[in-house]
Amino acid sequence: MVALDTGAAVRLARLSRHRDGRFLFVPMDHSVADGPIVPASRFNDLVASVVAGGADAIVVHKGRARTVDPALLRDCALIVHLSASTPHSPDADAKVLVGAVEEAVRLGADAVSVHVNMGSDTEARQLADLGTVAEACQQWSVPLLAMVYPRGPRIADPHDPALLAHAVNVAADLGATLVKTTSPLPLSELSAVTASCPIPVLVAGGGDQDGDLTAFATAAVESGCAGLAVGRRVFLSPSPTAALKALASVVHADPPVAPLGVDAAV
Repeated sequence: MVALDTGAAVRLARLSRHRDGRFLFVPMDHSVADGPIVPASRFNDLVASVVAGGADAIVVHKGRARTVDPALLRDCALIVHLSASTPHSPDADAKVLVGAVEEAVRLGADAVSVHVNMGSDTEARQLADLGTVAEACQQWSVPLLAMVYPRGPRIADPHDPALLAHAVNVAADLGATLVKTTSPLPLSELSAVTASCPIPVLVAGGGDQDGDLTAFATAAVESGCAGLAVGRRVFLSPSPTAALKALASVVHADPPVAPLGVDAAV
């Protein structure tokens, strides 16, 4: 169990609406990497729909955070993403820091996130950035979600269970509070990945996944995942609210357990 100071503990508790140590995040930061996900006039409507569905937190970049109606964040936490890249760069895997923890705190963020592509040409700088942000998170009492993926020219199989176990432990060792990564193939190996890691593991449900999303969520939770981070498969669905309700019923179905380092009554 990781010891957290009071400020970090309060913020971490807000990342789980049910205070059960389970997390259902909706990344909505895709507009930097992929372009707009909805017209600007509909963004708050989309946020409202995922909040109504039971999302514990949304993930957005700092500029987009300023456009979110604060009333929508009463029952949903805010995670400000600090990394960025576009596919138009010579190296799309080269994530760079575009924000700071202090900025996120001023925006009212409950947590920040950083992306690292393990195996990319710029892995060394991305690891250094993760370490730097982790130190700033300690200073500001802010939880850190590390998104660590095996991705780059040296990665033959990004779903290799051994690589994913390595990835989540990189996040833990460099000071993250939570870690998000992709799912292994076969999915039955996910339990070994989660068992290897001393911090909560969230699995991505990204657009490259096939099959029933609720069944995938069930398998992930049964494998020891602390939750899911699902973006495109939610906000591109016919009903984001219905998709989130189905996922929330899985993620938050078990009897409550205290979040990492936090009294469940916080």
